[in-house]
Amino acid sequence: ADHGLAVGQHGLMGKQNMYDHSLRVPFVVVGPGVKANRRIDAPIHLQDVMPTTLELAGTKRPEQVYFQSILPLLRDAVSAPRESEIYGAYLQVQRAWVKDGFKLILYPAGHVVRLFQVADDPHEMKDLAADPAHRSTLRRLFAGLVARQRQLGDPLDLAAGYPELAHE
Repeated sequence: ADHGLAVGQHGLMGKQNMYDHSLRVPFVVVGPGVKANRRIDAPIHLQDVMPTTLELAGTKRPEQVYFQSILPLLRDAVSAPRESEIYGAYLQVQRAWVKDGFKLILYPAGHVVRLFQVADDPHEMKDLAADPAHRSTLRRLFAGLVARQRQLGDPLDLAAGYPELAHE
């Protein structure tokens, strides 16, 4: 499936956003060795399809490809080691980082920051970004997002746009 449409959720109509209704889309796999009617809630990227296909074909994943095969997850969802972080980017206007039950969404052009505790707020309705109790969470997630940007070669300079998150 492609990213889902917002259809009015969060006041949005398209699919160019970082809320879960658009990021967490159905991903259906059918094939030999894949158990039928099984649901796995582990986060994956749609870009994981390519390394999965390469593994099925017996070809190694190129070193420069960050994304991972989901075959270990399909074989054993319980013990398969899987990164629990999701990085999201849309052009130069949005970035997101999901880790440890939280989601940070940044809109650099408007200097907007959103923070959701998705484990307790799965519909992302309570923005915690302005809550002083979550300041350290904001900074920790921001640091993780910037580190992943560097790893992926994302040139958008978030540290310059959000100095209050980049520095103590």
